[in-house]
Amino acid sequence: MAEAPRYKRILLKVSGEALMGDAEFGLDDATVSRIAEEVETVRAMGVEVCLVIGGGNIYRGLAGAAHGMDRTAADYMGMLATVINCLALQNALERRGVDTRVQSAITMVRVCEPYIRRRALRHLEKGRVVIFAAGTGNPFFTTDTAAALRASEMDCDALMKGTKVDGVYDADPMKVPDAKRFERLTYREVLTRDLGVMDQAAISLAKDNHIPILVFSIVEPGALAATVTGEGKFTVVDDGKQPWPTA
Repeated sequence: MAEAPRYKRILLKVSGEALMGDAEFGLDDATVSRIAEEVETVRAMGVEVCLVIGGGNIYRGLAGAAHGMDRTAADYMGMLATVINCLALQNALERRGVDTRVQSAITMVRVCEPYIRRRALRHLEKGRVVIFAAGTGNPFFTTDTAAALRASEMDCDALMKGTKVDGVYDADPMKVPDAKRFERLTYREVLTRDLGVMDQAAISLAKDNHIPILVFSIVEPGALAATVTGEGKFTVVDDGKQPWPTA
């Protein structure tokens, strides 16, 4: 693996389900610790790291709304679930000696900082990992959209989307053995082909702010560091105008 990272500052998006490990619900301590180790490794390479974490391992707003709950209330419950996950990852990182701050879009000063852009940027400049909780703080928006929004606000060089598979496929590789894996896609291709990389609002935000999205497997140990150096197995989503990989 090349030692030099391609990016100075990244945002890592991790789903809540990724924190479950092999469990059916909640948090798996070993999995949370392993993801913290991945972040620690990349941070030690000199990369500034911030994160957005989903809450689907605890509560998913869309699922609640589908069962008759008011969508706004369900989405707020989902945002609170993300705070639990963020605090768990913060604890795992700080056990490893990584200085970490959680900033929430919903103010809860007893457990974390409120989201303040300038303060978050200052934390990153000081070498701290910043974890953004509670999505955008608004109902009807996903944590994918929150990830693209925060990546834009933090002037990130790339948005890393950690999934259960090593890139974007034309079908679910868990169900279709011969599904085709893409090395590179444009934002427009993702939108028009409805490939499900992230929701349309997230893709549009990344496109408008020229932030490449790298989809990789968060399940594979060492995959985040390999993706940051450009030597891992992943799919790049960008404008397609620049040669890839770059020198």
